[in-house]
Amino acid sequence: MKSNSSLLYSCILVVGDFLALVAAFVVAYLIRGRFSDVPVAHPIPAGEYVQAFWLLLPFWILVFGMLGLYARNIYEKRFHEMGRLLVGSFIGLLFLTSYAYAFDTPLFPSKLVAVYGFVLAFIFLVLLRSLVRFVRSLLFSYDIGITNLLIVGNTKMTDELVESLSDSRGSGYRIVGIVTDHHEPSSRYRGLKVFQSFEQAVKKLRDSDIHAIFQTELYPSNQKNDEILEYAQTHHIAYRLTPGNGELFMGKLDVELFRAAIPTISVHQTSLIGWGRVIKRVADVLLSTVSITIALPFMFVIAILQKAFSPLSPIFYKEARLTRFGKPVNIYKFRSLKRIYSGLTPEEAFHKMERPELIEKYRSNGDHISNDPRITRFGRFLRRASLDELPQLFNILKGDISFVGPRALQPNELEQFGKKDLILAVKSGLTGLAQVSGRRDISFEERRKLDLFYVQNWSLWLDISILIKTIRVVLKRHGAR
Repeated sequence: MKSNSSLLYSCILVVGDFLALVAAFVVAYLIRGRFSDVPVAHPIPAGEYVQAFWLLLPFWILVFGMLGLYARNIYEKRFHEMGRLLVGSFIGLLFLTSYAYAFDTPLFPSKLVAVYGFVLAFIFLVLLRSLVRFVRSLLFSYDIGITNLLIVGNTKMTDELVESLSDSRGSGYRIVGIVTDHHEPSSRYRGLKVFQSFEQAVKKLRDSDIHAIFQTELYPSNQKNDEILEYAQTHHIAYRLTPGNGELFMGKLDVELFRAAIPTISVHQTSLIGWGRVIKRVADVLLSTVSITIALPFMFVIAILQKAFSPLSPIFYKEARLTRFGKPVNIYKFRSLKRIYSGLTPEEAFHKMERPELIEKYRSNGDHISNDPRITRFGRFLRRASLDELPQLFNILKGDISFVGPRALQPNELEQFGKKDLILAVKSGLTGLAQVSGRRDISFEERRKLDLFYVQNWSLWLDISILIKTIRVVLKRHGAR
């Protein structure tokens, strides 16, 4: 490939990780051995200690490589990278302790050195990779390491690529041209070179100007497609293809030989299949059990206050929602609406209070209006603190919903979205990607797109990321209303 920036970046990460691991265990040795008066179990000279690590750490780096930590699709996603660094650090430490046990050779002066080393290794690795990422972004701003990209195709995916790669400092890509046979190119292409054919593009652009080709549609003519691929191969240019119907290849893909002879690509509605579903359910049961145990005293206090403020109203609110495969379930919450509006749709409630003008305002503002007259004072507090949703922990334990997933929607809400069957491919969730990406600050359409992305791109790391971000969002009360 003509641009070796990704390869160089990976090599820098390898060297940096090695140095970060050495530094971590040297500092751990000094903390325990030099700055503590407690005698160590195995006095090991500093020279022998460091030498042993220099010899064994390449195997640790190999573990990182097997976890994909030097692949672009991992190190470009910071949270995925951090999760794998944590797993890799733990596996690496297990390797070192296993080596010491197998060869009956103590590597650590004491057990605390191993513990300190593990913690420091993770911290140093994250800090170093953050520094390398910052330096790379800085170099991008000086036009160093940029990948020149030629986009071929006239589809919606082309527009999305142009938009996502507009900031070369963040993306590391510069669009040198767009090949489209459309007579009126999109206004988004303003300032970019637009060519009517691939032949025209390669004539006006030098070979050295193109580092990568991204084809966003397959032409009816196989000869035309072969020409683009052959050009990329002949000139050693990176080539990528995405179908014009980008949603066709979203989700979990399996490439296999059908009947042992025919290459096929299987596209699943969601990547949450097989053992992924088992792991997710086990995690839901464990987390909900722990959470209920912790939350019960708070729920008891909320129930008492609920009765004190509204003695004639029920404590809980039950609402029918849809979950996996369109199955209706009853979702439980602490009641936050006034009694006379419980069980009514927003439209019905606003008509009942003779304020129909609020309906349009409510829907156009992401299903929210300030000082909603339907909500009690105590209910407003519960919603802002997200405490009204605590009873849903029992829904999770029952298996009605999951901790993380698309928001459980009412049937009439789901009818507004064209791809409702895809969203219903997994269980609904207490929290989700839409909630941590703005909650009520984003439109209904944007929230459903995020839900759809989650369904088609589920991973355990994504669930962990959403749970951590949920805690941050709740504590900051961002988007809570």
